[in-house]
Amino acid sequence: MPPTSETVEVDFITPRHLAGGGDPAWITVPLHRACGWSHGNDPLMPRVLLSSPDQKALLRLAPDPDGQWWTLHHAAEEDRPAWYASFGARTPVELIAAFTDALTDPTPAASTPCDPYEPLRQSAWQPPAIGADGLVSPDKTAYVQRLGTAQEPGAWFVTASFGPERKPVWQARFGEHTPARLIAAFTTALADPHPAARTGSLRTLPTRDPDVVTRRTTDVLAVHVAAALEERVHALAARHTIPPATPDPPRQPPARNSRSR
Repeated sequence: MPPTSETVEVDFITPRHLAGGGDPAWITVPLHRACGWSHGNDPLMPRVLLSSPDQKALLRLAPDPDGQWWTLHHAAEEDRPAWYASFGARTPVELIAAFTDALTDPTPAASTPCDPYEPLRQSAWQPPAIGADGLVSPDKTAYVQRLGTAQEPGAWFVTASFGPERKPVWQARFGEHTPARLIAAFTTALADPHPAARTGSLRTLPTRDPDVVTRRTTDVLAVHVAAALEERVHALAARHTIPPATPDPPRQPPARNSRSR
């Protein structure tokens, strides 16, 4: 049944890492409206620049045919040197959002994994070969690897590819000093078996090969599609809301000494 004026045709794509980039607003709008990141205004430039409230992080989104479209640079702090993260144009926004959501979380959960490999192991990712470094997805279309040695660990690379020639679709890169919990948030989203929702996916899918991706199409109410971003903004803004202090119980006036007559 074709969509009506009240519905939108939505494709649910698995695996999500081959669903295409998606809407950049899923990342940029919450950072600005829910997390207080500021942005410049230059309508003549095809780029977005967002800086964190403390001016320590800068996120840049710019079309670059020869490189990463998303780059985030974070300044050095007392306990950590400067670090960076970058993402290719077709990196699904859900994965990048998991990274930025963890970065802006004012109170990270103590249960948050700090080993980026752990969420992958729990989802049956395996080393690509005996004795090889890194982990590959069960369908062989995604690969996560850390360079360097145990004594001198280096940068992380996450690559999505498909086909006999292992045609690259996108790559995410994390500098050696990028906090492990942020990379783990990315790999947790990467291993998530839930599909990614897309509209107009036929124009953005890296492949329509049914042996590689599964596409389930359904009509969704337009109001629900439009509300998804607003719900995300409200949910992230709630993390920064300070609950009102519980008022102290009213004090009882001191008892007065009375004399009987």
